[in-house]
Formats: sequence, C-alpha cells, structure tokens
Amino acid sequence: MGKITGFLEIDRRDRKYAPAADRIRHYNEFVIPLGEEGTREQAARCMDCGVPYCHTGCPVNNQIPDWNDLVYRGEWLRALKNLHSTNNFPEFTGRICPAPCEAACTLNIPDTPVTIKSIECAIVDRGWEEGWIKPLVPHEKTGRSVAVIGSGPAGMACAQQLARAGHDVHVYEKNAKAGGLMRYGIPDFKMEKRHIDRRVAQMEAEGVTFHYNVQVGHEVSIDDLVEKYDAVALAGGAEKPRDLPIPGRELGGIHFAMEFLPQQNRRVGDEPIGNVAPILAGGKHVVVIGGGDTGSDCIGTSNRQGAVSVTQIEIMPQPPEKENKELTWPNWPMKMRTSSSQEEGVNRDFAVMTQKFTGENGQVKELHCIRVDAKMQPIPGSEFVLKADLVLLAMGFVGPVQEGMVKDLAVDLDPRGNVLADTFSYRTSREKIFSCGDMRRGQSLVVWAIREGRQAARAIDLALMGKTSLPR
Repeated sequence: MGKITGFLEIDRRDRKYAPAADRIRHYNEFVIPLGEEGTREQAARCMDCGVPYCHTGCPVNNQIPDWNDLVYRGEWLRALKNLHSTNNFPEFTGRICPAPCEAACTLNIPDTPVTIKSIECAIVDRGWEEGWIKPLVPHEKTGRSVAVIGSGPAGMACAQQLARAGHDVHVYEKNAKAGGLMRYGIPDFKMEKRHIDRRVAQMEAEGVTFHYNVQVGHEVSIDDLVEKYDAVALAGGAEKPRDLPIPGRELGGIHFAMEFLPQQNRRVGDEPIGNVAPILAGGKHVVVIGGGDTGSDCIGTSNRQGAVSVTQIEIMPQPPEKENKELTWPNWPMKMRTSSSQEEGVNRDFAVMTQKFTGENGQVKELHCIRVDAKMQPIPGSEFVLKADLVLLAMGFVGPVQEGMVKDLAVDLDPRGNVLADTFSYRTSREKIFSCGDMRRGQSLVVWAIREGRQAARAIDLALMGKTSLPR
C-alpha cells in the first residue's frame, strides 16, 4: 500500500496551472506536471483502504490503489499495464474527467484526497514518452465485421476493443477527424488534439478503418450498413442542444455553444470552419447561459478571443462552498466549484432566468432577466438587464439527434429520447444493432462513454462469437 504512513506525513499537492495572464494568450494546455518524484510522493499517500471507495467513484473501475502502489515503488510500466486494463484512453480522462474517484477517496473526508487524476495522467504520459504504448494487433481474425457509428470516446473504446478481439471494425464519422466532442467541443487548452491523433494511429495499426466525412443517414444509409456488417454499434453521442425559446431568440448573435466552440477548435486544428458565418467573441460583451463544463469552455474561449467582458448566468441557486460530508461522501457532491476558465475572468450569477432578448438592427443587445426562488419561480421586482453582443447557450443536451439515422432505424427510445438498450447486452430493439455512450444514456462524462464503449464491445463480441475474453 505505498508508504504505510504516507497519508500522515505527506500533504496533498496537485498539478499547478500557468498564470492566467499568460495562458489566455494561447490555446495550448497549461497544466504543469508534478514530475516523477512529486508524483511518486503523492502516490505514497494512498492508503489501500479496506473498502477502496475510489472504485465506486470511477465508472471504468480503475484499480487505483494498485497503480498508486506501483508508481510509489517506481514500477511505471506495470502501473501503465494495470491502468490500461480498465481504461483505453487514460490520457483523456487524466485531462478532462472531473475525477469522481477523488470525491470518493477516503482522504476526501478531511478534504485531502489522493491526487488520483494527476497520477493517472502521469502514468500514461510516461508510457508515451518511453515508447511503451504500441498497437496490440490480434493474433487471429474472426471473420466477423462490425460498424461503429461515431468516433467519440464511446465509439473509439468500442472499436478498439472489438479490433483487439479480432473483428474487422469500421468507424463512420461525420466530421473530418475522429474524436467527437473531445475534438470539436472540448477546447485545446483543456486537451490538445495530438492525444486523440496518436490513439487513432494506434487503432489504425490494430486494424480499425475510419471513414470520415460520412454522416450515416445522409451519405450512407443505415440499412445498407446493417445489411453489410454482422453488427452495428450506435455511438453517435447526444448532440441535440437544449434551446431557450423566449422572445427575441431569432436575433443575430445568439448561438448554441456547440456552434461556437467547434469553430475555434477547427481554427486551432487548421481545419476550415465550413460554410457558416464566423462566431467570434473579440471586442464583445459575452453572456453565457448555463453553468456547466460547456459554459466554462465558452468562457475560456471567449477570453482568449479578446472579449470585453464575460458573464455567466445559471438558473440554479448558488451551491454551498463546502458539502456536508456526512450526507454526501463517497458520492459526487454538489458544491461551489471554480474552473480554470472561470479563474481567468468571468462575472458569475446564480438563480437567474432570462425572460427575453432585445436588440437593434436584428442583432442582440440586451438580456432581460429576473431572479428566481428555490422553486425556480420568478421573484417580482427583481428584474434586471444585461448588456450582450454575443449570447452562448450552454444549457446541456436533450439527447441524440433523431432526424436521419435514429428515425430511419425506428429503434425504441427511452422516455428521454435516447436509444433504448440495457447495460448488459447493449442491444437495441432491432436485430444486430447495439448502442452505447451518450446516445444510450444521455449527456454524460467522457469516462462513462469509455466504460459503455468497452462494455458494449464485450456484448457484441459475445453475441457474434458465443463467448468472449473481453473484460466487462
């Protein structure tokens, strides 16, 4: 268990950020690693608890105490193998996962959890630096073929696992490159896209074929894929954004976050933004509606583009600064959090409802807002106005886009509009068709997408072969 008295002798120390004044000048990652000795020291704090609640917090079931102990002992290669046994892409989760494992850590009771996320990232980054991460080519091919629709984290994990099981795997992606919202939604300053590119190269060497600029339901028929392949996995994500249908919504300058963020990611990646008008925050008063991660990404991007001011409003009440551990631990607590993007400059306001947009010459100029009570009911007399030249709607997603592929398939949906499938067989209501990730469970985390992709791959392999050696 690392150092038996480590948690008593060593204080928690996590990765630092480059100064905000410096990092907002570029779109590169700005997290400063702890280094080998610092990481080993932090790994020594892991107690290898009798009941390791970090396991309950981690959707991919990472064996956290095991690889913490290996890092402490300097056995980095063994730690990498252990980490990869449960997680195909720890460099993704080590950068953009909110770390529910740390919330569940026993040392989080006194607010000093083990720096699990940083250690995970250090292990896999060391693996790439040392050249330990190589393609795992199957010894035999099964003769079976699978189409995976969508190349986000669920689709990538599903495809990689199936390819390693010996199947002929083809991934269909509507965009020019793989990664889904990891590439086109999450800014480069949170995760540079080279991390995706080298995993794609690894997968291609393992036998996965990627078909880009192919939107299933448009360029190719879903029925043709069902006819051509032995199984089809739907991993297209939940990309339908939640709208705000209030007076003035038709004004120019009001955009969904996922209209704004992909444009900047394409600029950074030297991709054309497409046949659309540029959406830029430079010189503008920006209002972000929505208090989650997507809203935070809009803040960081707006500041880097040179916004005059950025305001973020949220209809929910302001959460407490500190959670009641007796009520919440080891579950993920609702408490006040400040992201790195919010630290860079934003005016945050809570319990605010937008009633209408007004503007001039067809362009938005103001938001007319009112404060709400705990039941989200307007409080009379609390009206106020916010100046806005650009409004970004970041209020989450309501499910998969149903026009096209989902509607053509006529698969059963759950009450929320997601593709209906259970978490054991991952089968949909149609023969040969499976579903995983956000398309099945709704908007969620990258780590949940990886878990579902891995489990769906196991279910598909079992359905095709009658047996499977893939882990669940």
